[in-house]
Amino acid sequence: MAKAALTISSKNYSSWSLRGWLLARFAGLDFKEVMVAPDDADARKEILLLSPSILVPCLTHDGIKVWDTLAIAEYLNEVKPKSGLLPADRAARAHCRAVCGEMHSGFSNLRSALPMNLKRVFPGHKVWVRAQGDIERITAIWRDCLATYGGPFLFGKRSVADAMYAPVVTRFVTYDVKIDKKCAAYGSHILAMPEMIEWTAAAKLEPEEINELDMEF
Repeated sequence: MAKAALTISSKNYSSWSLRGWLLARFAGLDFKEVMVAPDDADARKEILLLSPSILVPCLTHDGIKVWDTLAIAEYLNEVKPKSGLLPADRAARAHCRAVCGEMHSGFSNLRSALPMNLKRVFPGHKVWVRAQGDIERITAIWRDCLATYGGPFLFGKRSVADAMYAPVVTRFVTYDVKIDKKCAAYGSHILAMPEMIEWTAAAKLEPEEINELDMEF
């Protein structure tokens, strides 16, 4: 059987690529990375063939193509049920899906105000009011999950939720966002994962900037 392939974009700028990559790694899937440049017209055509929504990541596995991060998460949970991507308990599983869905469809103000950039740090960055509201909601989710399930990950053991919120952790570091101690400790735990260390090291080797990059591509 051919090895699975995960099509991703910039490791420095693409938060959705990071989410998909973490999901595949958390699942223990043996896959190869297919990197495409988001500012290249031919690359965009290539992505269109892989993903009708023209978005990365896109997972190809066993002759099946899956795009959209949550769809990839659900697919990986099916093919790797012992990986623990979703909690075993039904109530916790529903909770996990809800907070992941909120990340997937919401927080547009944070996305636009604090685009992912692993190579830069902006000390004392001023966060505008609407983005601050998103930050407060995200940290409330984190505190609730950590208190309910005991940490160190949002649902005790690492899950889809940690992959979904990992790019937010990096944004808080990049833009010097002040958060409470419990959330900061969670963020440090995420950044210390071997997968995040590996991804960040690769991101720092990318070109300084990508022209006309859609930060949420």
